[in-house]
Amino acid sequence: MATEMEIDDSLYSRQRYVLGDHAMKKMASSSVLVYGMGGVGIEIAKNIVLAGVKALTVQDGNVSTIQDLGTQFFLREDDVKQQRNRAEASVNRLSELNPYVSMNILTYSLEDSTDLDYLKQYQCIVLTELPLTLQLKINKFCREQSPQITFISCDVYGVFCSAFCDFGDSFEVTDINGEEPRDIFIESISKDNPALVTILQVREKTHGLEDGDVVTFREVNGMTEINEKQFKISVKSPESFTINCDTSSDEFSPYTHGGRAVQIKGQVTLKYESLEKQLYDPKILICDLSKFEAPSSIHLGFMALHKFRKENNRLPNIWCKTDAEVVLSLAKQLNEQMVTRVDSLDEDLIRMISYTCRGCFAPLCAAIGGFVAQEGLKALTGKFTPLNQMIYLDSIDVITKEDRLNPLLFQSKNDRYDLLRICIGENGCRKLSQVKLFMVGCGAIGCEMLKNYALLGVGSDGKITITDNDLIEKSNLNRQFLFRPHHIRQPKSTTAAQSVLEINPDLKIEPQQYKVCPQTEESNYPDSFFEYQDLIVNALDNVEARRYVDSRCVTNQRPLLESGTMGTKGHVQVIVPHITESYGSQRDPVDEDVPYCTLKSFPATIEHCIQWARDKFESSFVQKPSMFNKFWSKNKDAQDVIEKLLDGSSIDGGVQVSKILHNRSAAWSDCIKLGRLKFEKYFNHRAKQLLHHFPLDTKQSDGSLFWQSPKRPPVPQEFDVANENHMSFVISTARLYGHAANIAQSSQDTSTEAVIKILHSVVVPSFRPSSKRIVTDESASKPLDEGPADGDEYQDAANRIQRVINQSKSPNEVTSVMAVADFVCIFYVFQ
Repeated sequence: MATEMEIDDSLYSRQRYVLGDHAMKKMASSSVLVYGMGGVGIEIAKNIVLAGVKALTVQDGNVSTIQDLGTQFFLREDDVKQQRNRAEASVNRLSELNPYVSMNILTYSLEDSTDLDYLKQYQCIVLTELPLTLQLKINKFCREQSPQITFISCDVYGVFCSAFCDFGDSFEVTDINGEEPRDIFIESISKDNPALVTILQVREKTHGLEDGDVVTFREVNGMTEINEKQFKISVKSPESFTINCDTSSDEFSPYTHGGRAVQIKGQVTLKYESLEKQLYDPKILICDLSKFEAPSSIHLGFMALHKFRKENNRLPNIWCKTDAEVVLSLAKQLNEQMVTRVDSLDEDLIRMISYTCRGCFAPLCAAIGGFVAQEGLKALTGKFTPLNQMIYLDSIDVITKEDRLNPLLFQSKNDRYDLLRICIGENGCRKLSQVKLFMVGCGAIGCEMLKNYALLGVGSDGKITITDNDLIEKSNLNRQFLFRPHHIRQPKSTTAAQSVLEINPDLKIEPQQYKVCPQTEESNYPDSFFEYQDLIVNALDNVEARRYVDSRCVTNQRPLLESGTMGTKGHVQVIVPHITESYGSQRDPVDEDVPYCTLKSFPATIEHCIQWARDKFESSFVQKPSMFNKFWSKNKDAQDVIEKLLDGSSIDGGVQVSKILHNRSAAWSDCIKLGRLKFEKYFNHRAKQLLHHFPLDTKQSDGSLFWQSPKRPPVPQEFDVANENHMSFVISTARLYGHAANIAQSSQDTSTEAVIKILHSVVVPSFRPSSKRIVTDESASKPLDEGPADGDEYQDAANRIQRVINQSKSPNEVTSVMAVADFVCIFYVFQ
């Protein structure tokens, strides 16, 4: 097992951004057991391995069968022929997903007589495909341990699934939702009991807080007594809230201006009940409001199913009416024992549970498997609010009313589609096999989609066409599970196609590497191509491409399945011609432009600072190097450029290029010096210049203070080598300038000791006030580039280029290409 310091962080960069270092460290020291390597078990195990726990044990006593191939994507036909244990057959393919996870297997079944002491080594236990009696026994065992072992059970029966969580009597959640704490500008604070706080509508139209949230105040003027103190709030309106504080007393001065209310996100302690208690008084998450009553009926149906299994030592037979009536009778008996009875028991729903329970609908395994894996990560890290405590989902709508009248359509044929056939019937299987599908994008969502299509046999008699012009990168491997380390730098589409053919060799799939865009509309993807397809699937990562594919679907009247993710959030939209609105029918609110003067001199929010940094990055490391390279591609001879400048001839970009040449670093020490001077300029001198022009007591023409919300006075920063952020800025900036100038840097060059040694020799000029005008008009636009240069500027430009030539070892050094950075460099320089 690799130590934490040995692990290549590029594999976890996106996940670390979402979860944070603390949660990642907890996962990297945790051990998990997943029991049952069927369709849902392998889905859970796959996701947990990709997330990066310390160790995962998979346990299963069953051998591989032909039916397993329809839900278990890590089993192969050879495993069935050799009757290999499902855990044993899966473990190598699981371990390929993440070399940093220690994999273990147990090839025996859990029985009533099993000694459970071996479970003590795990922090989280996930059970699938186990009778209810064993689930109850293991849950009781987990609760008896100190500390308690977090317990999750999950089942998929036909077109129904469930999950249950028990995280103990006292489970601490460190971050309930993963959102950034709210940071709200204040307009007023009343002298009342309780005090009423009204927000200044600058960045947000509402404060977004909830009753019971805790805030602290900062930068409040006048009523300074509340600064840095914490208060519980009570929401009064979207623009105001009260705090549990009596500000009417003499202890508090009147509020004058300014200030922010910053949300404090503290720990929340949750209390869970055992499975035994929850069975008869369940807390069920309702996630489909169109089926509000269904989860309670499914809960009773699952309990009846387990009771039938215990009494008959088997599950109900496939689409057997006699068994279904027995299950329904058991459900009615159990309903009488519930703390809160279900008044409107859905009898047809319970019959369908009995009819399909011997089957397994693969997409449900993917849905509940992803959900349960996420609950497992919550159990290990305390990050995000877990399930409290049960959830039930169904896909009953995939079974047509006509097919339900013919039970023969659902009988087994002893092939890989048996479990699917039990759920949707032979007609449904045939329709799926004949589908002609076009999927755009083969990233994280695309890999999951293709896996599901392979298990369902989609396109085995039709065709799946996929396209993606990207190559596989190492950072893709922790979420795009069809790819392995030996696939890096290979095309995503062809690699994904090869991988899903291993899951189901019956598929007919054609990989392509074209972009779907106006440029390929005639050559590769004309209207006739879209008209040939039965379904279009978007697995894209940008809005522009989504809108384009959506427009082609609208034009050609083709259904579109649209989906996407961003951090911990995701969306799915099913678009059907003449029935639903299209993806392009709704648009996100237009971002309001931030005034130029705000970004340059008066940033009030973190978003302003980020946008300023992005603009500065773009200018310094993209626009200027690009202009430099373009200039020398047109003007090959530096000496000829000098002569034209001395003659006063206009050369577009000549003056700017001469300045870039003059400031261009020649050695690593120059880069460090430049980084240090940039720090002083951006974070010290500019702040002092603002305060020189606008002292803290400056007033506007109406008598009000200049420095009041949303304007916030800057605080000049004094450089300190002991400050990690200060040093990080200098080194990162130096590395970027070194990258642009093609200056090689070793780890020794960028070490803190080496950089500090160079910094001791850097002469930092003292601040001198400038007479340069500071724009305060919010309606003013960013000034355009200056007009044509005059003769003196041409002379200075020529002299600058000549000096660089004289100092260069070779004339070619002057015109050598500068490296243009992209925003990936931001992540690179901070490694």
